[in-house]
Amino acid sequence: MLIKKIIILFRENRFGIGGAIFLFFLLSLSVYGKPFNGDLKGIVVDSENNEPVANAVIKIVEEDKYLTTKEDGTFFIENITEGKHTFEISHLAYKENIISFVYNETSEKNLIVYLTPKSIVLDQVVVSTGRGKSVFDDLQELSNVLKGRELEKDMGQTLASTLKNETGLAIRSMGPAPARPVIRGLGSDRVLISEDGNKTTDLSATSPDHAVTIEPFSLDRIEVLRGPKVLLKTSTTIGGVVNVIRNEIPEELHDHISGSAGVYGESVNNGWLGSLVATVPYNNFVLRGEVSRKKSDNLDTPIGEMKNSSSENTNFSYGGSYFTGFGFIGASFREFDLDYGVPGGFIGAHPKGVDISMFRRQWNVRTKINFNSDFLDNLDVHFSNVLYRHKEFESNGLIGSEFRIINNLGHADLNHNKFSIFQHGTIGASFELRDFTIGGYVFTPPTKSVNISSYIYETISADKFNFELSGRYNFDKVTPSKDEPDASIGHIRERTFNTYSLSFSTIYEISKIVYIGFNISKSSRVPTIEELFSEGPHLAAYSFEIGNPNLQDEKGIGTEFFVYHKFDNFYFNLNVFRNQLNSYIISRNTGEINYATFLPIYKSTGVKALFYGIEGQLDWSIRNNFSVSASASYTRGKIQNTGANLPQIPPLKGMVGLKYINNDLSVSLDCEMADAQNKVDTFEEPTAGYAVLNSNIQFSISGDKLVHNFSLSIDNILNKEYRNHLSRIKSILPEAGRNIRFIYKLFFDF
Repeated sequence: MLIKKIIILFRENRFGIGGAIFLFFLLSLSVYGKPFNGDLKGIVVDSENNEPVANAVIKIVEEDKYLTTKEDGTFFIENITEGKHTFEISHLAYKENIISFVYNETSEKNLIVYLTPKSIVLDQVVVSTGRGKSVFDDLQELSNVLKGRELEKDMGQTLASTLKNETGLAIRSMGPAPARPVIRGLGSDRVLISEDGNKTTDLSATSPDHAVTIEPFSLDRIEVLRGPKVLLKTSTTIGGVVNVIRNEIPEELHDHISGSAGVYGESVNNGWLGSLVATVPYNNFVLRGEVSRKKSDNLDTPIGEMKNSSSENTNFSYGGSYFTGFGFIGASFREFDLDYGVPGGFIGAHPKGVDISMFRRQWNVRTKINFNSDFLDNLDVHFSNVLYRHKEFESNGLIGSEFRIINNLGHADLNHNKFSIFQHGTIGASFELRDFTIGGYVFTPPTKSVNISSYIYETISADKFNFELSGRYNFDKVTPSKDEPDASIGHIRERTFNTYSLSFSTIYEISKIVYIGFNISKSSRVPTIEELFSEGPHLAAYSFEIGNPNLQDEKGIGTEFFVYHKFDNFYFNLNVFRNQLNSYIISRNTGEINYATFLPIYKSTGVKALFYGIEGQLDWSIRNNFSVSASASYTRGKIQNTGANLPQIPPLKGMVGLKYINNDLSVSLDCEMADAQNKVDTFEEPTAGYAVLNSNIQFSISGDKLVHNFSLSIDNILNKEYRNHLSRIKSILPEAGRNIRFIYKLFFDF
C-alpha cells in the first residue's frame, strides 16, 4: 500500500529532488527490508537423563563471544543478528559439541541443546530447530541404541555378546570369538554390520565359524536400524543394520585434546584388554589415533573347559580431517588382526578343533560439503579400499582353507532440508567391486562381483502424522572364474540380478506421550557366492557345503505394527511383525554324510518362508532412584509349503531387571531368560529353557579435566549350565560359567 501511494505522488510530481531521494531511501527499506535482529532463548540439557546442565559455556563463533548457562540450564542472547550462526557448547563433564543454524524472522526462538556426557559420544548435539530429531529418531534412540553406561554394562568380548540382551536380537556362534547378531531369526547378510555407516568387509555373514572384524571396546555407541532408513545401506528391509559409531574420520573441529583410555578384564577366560583413543587438533586439522590389544584363554563352562576357544587380537587405526569453510575432507587407515580357535569334539568336527588367523586392512576417504542453502544440507562422499585375508589351520599346522577379498566400495549421499511436504531426506548411490579368491581344500570357484545401487529416503510431517518412505534399486553381477556347465551342483556361470526394495512407515501421535505406527516393506536379497557356487568341505565350519547356481533372488513382504508410550517415569514399546518371503535361501542339514571327509552335508535351497512374532520392552521408574526394566521377544519361523520348522530360530527370550541410580552410582540385578526351543528342523537339536542371574555396579568420578568410569559385573552368578540354541557347538558344551567382568575407562579433555 505504501509503495502504491509513493508511485502516485511521483506521477503527480509533488516532490523536489531532495524529497525524491528521501522517498527512494524509504522505498528501498520497504523493498529490501531492514536487517532482522532478535532475541534467542535456550536451554542445555543432559542427553541421558534430560536434566538441565548448569555452567555450560556457549561460544558464538562468528562474534567470538561467550556466555554460560544458569543453574536451570537456560541462556538468553539479546539482539542476535540474522544469518548463519555457529555455537560451540562445552562443559567439564560433557563432550564439546558444535551446532550450526540459520536465524531469521521466521526461525524458532526457543532452542533446546542436548549435551552428551563424556561416557557417551553422539554424532552431534540435537537442536530443536532445523533438522532435529523426528518422532522416528526418538523411537530409535529409546529402543535400538546402546550407549553410555548401558554400553559399558553390557560390554562383551565380541560385538554380538555386547548386544545379546537387546530386544529382538540373538547370537549365532561357534565358540566365543566367531559370534554374530541375529535379528528376528534372520542372520547371514540379512543383518548388515557397518562401521561409521560403511559396510564392514569380512566373511562373518557366510559361515558360523567366521568372526566379525570389529572390536567393541573403543566404540562410542551401537545402533540397530530398522524400517525405511535401512534402505540407505542394504536392500534387505526385513533384517536390519547394526551400525557401530567411533568417528574414525573426525567430523568436528575442536581446539583441545580429548580421548579415552581403558582396560577390560574377565575371569571366565582370563581375558584382558587395553585401549587408547586420542583426538588432537592442529590448526584446521583434527588427528585421531586408536590402538587396542586383547587376549583370552580357553573359556570355562559349568561342566568343564571349552578347549581351543582362546583368542588374540590387535587393532589400531589412525586418521585425520582438514576443515575448510565448505566442510571437511578426511582419511583413515585401520588394521584388525585376530587369531582364534574353533572348538572340536562333536560330529563332523576335528577332535582338536581348528585354528583361524585373519586380518582386515582398510583405507577410507571421506568428504562432506556443506551448502549454504535452505534446501540443500550437504553432500557426503565416502570411498574404502579393503584387503581381507583368512586362513584356517588343522591341528598339524597345515592350511585347510584360505580366503582373500579385495573390496572397493563407496557411496555418495545428497542430504536436503525441508522442501515442500518433505522435512528432510537423502538421495544417493553406491557401488561395490569385490574380488573373492579361495584356496586350500575348498572348491568354491574364485569369483568377482559388482553391485551398483541407487536409493532415496524421505520424511514427511502432517499434523499428528509422521511418515518415512524409501526405495532402493540394486544391480548385481556375480562372475565365477570359469564357466562349468557340467559341475556336480549344476551349471556354474555368471549370474546377474536386478532387484528393488521399498519401505513405508507412519507414526500417529495419539497424544504427546502415546504413539502408534505401522510399517510395510518389499524386501529383496541376492544370493551370496557361497550359496550359489560352494561344492566341497569347509574345514572350520565342520560341514560339506553344496550351493545351488540356479537360486533366484530372495524377495518378500514384511509388515509391522508398533505402539510406544513415553511418560515421565514410564516407557513402553510393543512390536508385532509378519514377514513372508519367496525363495528364502537357507543352508539346511540334509542328514547325509560325505564319507570322503566324514562331514555332514549342508545344501542351499530356496523355500517359501514365513516369520512372525512379537517384541516388547518397558522401563519404569517405580520410586525415588529405583527403576524396573523388562523385555521379551518371540519369533516363529516356518516353511510354508510343508509346514516344517525353519532351522536356527531363537526361542522366546527376555530379561527382567531392577536398577538403583543415585547421581554417579548405578547398581543393577538382571535375570536373563529363555524358553525351551522344540520347534526345530528335521536334523536340528532342541534346547532346554534357562534363567541366568547377572549383576552390575557402576561408579563415575569427575575431575577438572578427567572423568573416571568404573564398571564391575558378575554374569551367571549361580554358575548355571545353559545352552544357546543358535550355537553350533551346543551339543558338546554349554555357555560360559560364572564370570566377573571389570571395566575402567578414563575420559580426558585438555
